[in-house]
Amino acid sequence: MQAKFIKGVAAALAGAVLWGFSGNCIQLLVANDTITPLFITMVRSVVAGCALIAFSLIRYRSVIQEMICDRGALCRVLLFGCALWASQVTYAISVEQTNAGTATVLQSLATVFVMLFACASARRLPKGLQLIGLICALISTWLIATQGDPMALALPASGILWGLVNALSVAIYLICPAKLYDRWPSLPVISCALGMSALCSVLGFVGVGACSEGAIAPVLSASDVVLLVVGIGLLGTAAAFGLYLSGVAIVGSVNGSLLGTAEPASAMIIMALWLGTSVSAADWTGLILMIAMIATVALSSRSS
Repeated sequence: MQAKFIKGVAAALAGAVLWGFSGNCIQLLVANDTITPLFITMVRSVVAGCALIAFSLIRYRSVIQEMICDRGALCRVLLFGCALWASQVTYAISVEQTNAGTATVLQSLATVFVMLFACASARRLPKGLQLIGLICALISTWLIATQGDPMALALPASGILWGLVNALSVAIYLICPAKLYDRWPSLPVISCALGMSALCSVLGFVGVGACSEGAIAPVLSASDVVLLVVGIGLLGTAAAFGLYLSGVAIVGSVNGSLLGTAEPASAMIIMALWLGTSVSAADWTGLILMIAMIATVALSSRSS
């Protein structure tokens, strides 16, 4: 039993770290002016969607058929897929406007949005550990946005806005499939949603191309292709989702939330070591406070 729990912890941690790694791959790619967040999201969704759907069709074919034949479930999967697409494209834009570490820390505000939704549904205000977590999140965001100087923004206002929109879209895709998870395993649900996300990505990319002048196909080097397909599509999306979900299934959602804090931490550390991006004391403090927020909210869920 202990060995199984350790495997679950390792899987969830690996998935979270791979998400952080994919953010750094996106930061490298958007440095190429011809590679847009829409294109990155399209490739990411198509690669991950095809990989997970192929796996799910082998193991969960009957589950997928059952979901497709259920009109209510199909509508929920469609909404889930649209939210996944929105979260991926807004994350890529947020990385483009700021950097991988900052975008990933801002994305962690999704936990706050989920908590506020739960409080609104229960018609009560945050209290106890939830209130402490909310305060930590607000201070963390303020530190990252201003670097401790209340008179000036250290980040573009658009970058902060896209980070908040990204966090909100993540919160939606966390809340939306809850009823689906009650009926079916999480992996085929995620696979179908990623398939929907891939469809949204292709339609969005083609639509923008039809409305713009000239070609929008980027110029890709061999390293760009590797980063896109392997770093972001296979490792940063398909493997990350698969590992994290399988780990959470073993260790539980509360422990999974705590292990998920490895995503912003790994994004910040990889960004500093691999990309050589400068990380200030305010950034590290903001990261620690954001991790504290996730921990307190997760612990409040356990106590309730």
